[in-house]
Amino acid sequence: MKTTIRVNRKRPESMTKQITDQLTTMIETGIYTVGSYLPSESELANSVNVARNVVRGSYETLMKAGKIQSEGRKGRTVRSSGGKKRAAPAKSSAAPAKSSKKSSKGAASKSRKK
Repeated sequence: MKTTIRVNRKRPESMTKQITDQLTTMIETGIYTVGSYLPSESELANSVNVARNVVRGSYETLMKAGKIQSEGRKGRTVRSSGGKKRAAPAKSSAAPAKSSKKSSKGAASKSRKK
């Protein structure tokens, strides 16, 4: 899918914000559908002629907003319109019982006498 993202370096807003806003619009209008893969950081950076960290910042902002998710090495996909990712269920608060062994500090030091 050919993306038509443009960056104006003379605008007061950062290039990261410009890319984020354009990708958000593309997701909300259905250009990128749920489950579709976004271009890799390097592909998008090369096509827009920006540094890769600019694109990475944009993708991180979209992930925090719950619009996209990372699929590891496969890439980043558009999430369902349900919004942010749900928090993982809380772990059990029952802690394992600790053993009540006392330190045998005195015995060890007595055996070291020369």
